[in-house]
Amino acid sequence: LAVKKAKTMDKVVSVAVLDANGQTIVLLRGDGVGVHNTEASRRKAFTASSTKTATLILGRNAKANPDTQNLANLPELLLLGGGVPIYHNQIVIGAVGVSGGGGAENDDVIARSAFITEAGITTK
Repeated sequence: LAVKKAKTMDKVVSVAVLDANGQTIVLLRGDGVGVHNTEASRRKAFTASSTKTATLILGRNAKANPDTQNLANLPELLLLGGGVPIYHNQIVIGAVGVSGGGGAENDDVIARSAFITEAGITTK
């Protein structure tokens, strides 16, 4: 669904889906998307899953708080928008990460579209 949302925005993206343990389930790189975006997508998903927080929000909060600014220095975390937790029955079951959508806010919008209402899977 994230790829479809990206197409409606005239964007081609890389998408990563990880489980709650940080293991990669799906990793896609759209045609022409920079190779670095594949790893960025995975790290955004890892960050969202491990912190149970959307990376756009986490990055903004970390920057505003001197006590959490050092989160940006942890090797696997990536505090750029585009990673969101995936929930089932209000429990984090993993995360999706998106890169290449033209900025952190676009990546966040695209990642948040990765829900499957029929299966009870949400990104909120």
